[in-house]
Amino acid sequence: MSENGKKTPGTPGSDALQLPPFSLDVQGLDLGTETKAVGLELVETENREPVKGREAAEMWAALFPALAGSDSYVFDFFSHIDRVRDFCKTHDIAFREATERCLVLSQPDQEQLRQLFERFEKETFGVRAGSATLTPDVPLEGELSGHGLDAYETAYSRYTFCAVCEPEDGWVTLLSETLWPSEVIRRIRPALQPFDVYIARPQ
Repeated sequence: MSENGKKTPGTPGSDALQLPPFSLDVQGLDLGTETKAVGLELVETENREPVKGREAAEMWAALFPALAGSDSYVFDFFSHIDRVRDFCKTHDIAFREATERCLVLSQPDQEQLRQLFERFEKETFGVRAGSATLTPDVPLEGELSGHGLDAYETAYSRYTFCAVCEPEDGWVTLLSETLWPSEVIRRIRPALQPFDVYIARPQ
């Protein structure tokens, strides 16, 4: 990844600019005055299509631990939990059955994250980070079972962030009272350095 995201082709006399093949757009979202949110969109630079498959999974897997920093984090799955449970058992990923319809995965490492993002790319799932993840959040986990990730909207202030992940669309909605776009970029830039991705903040 270039420092400014632009590389000049080697063709003499060419004034064209070439961006890396992937772009991660980080921008504030207007979800109303009561909700603070940042959107992260991972797309192919040329055609603006969502990045999918292993490449996307590797980037998301590097991004989330960096975003959490020193905070602990968990993943919330509330649909197709039989498949999630079986996958976790097969891949030695620690999980807790919060309710009959909610599995909480505790601090997967980066390789486990890659496997999860790749295997469950078509699913919508959540991530929570912060000291509040060290103990079960019974009210929230009950709400996740009944209402899905809409439950985050009234709970995210207790956490460093709550994230709604939609990998198939290349999209993450980050709900946080302490992380704004510039801080998100500061945290994730070093983790994404090995990847050929341009981090942008659209105006």
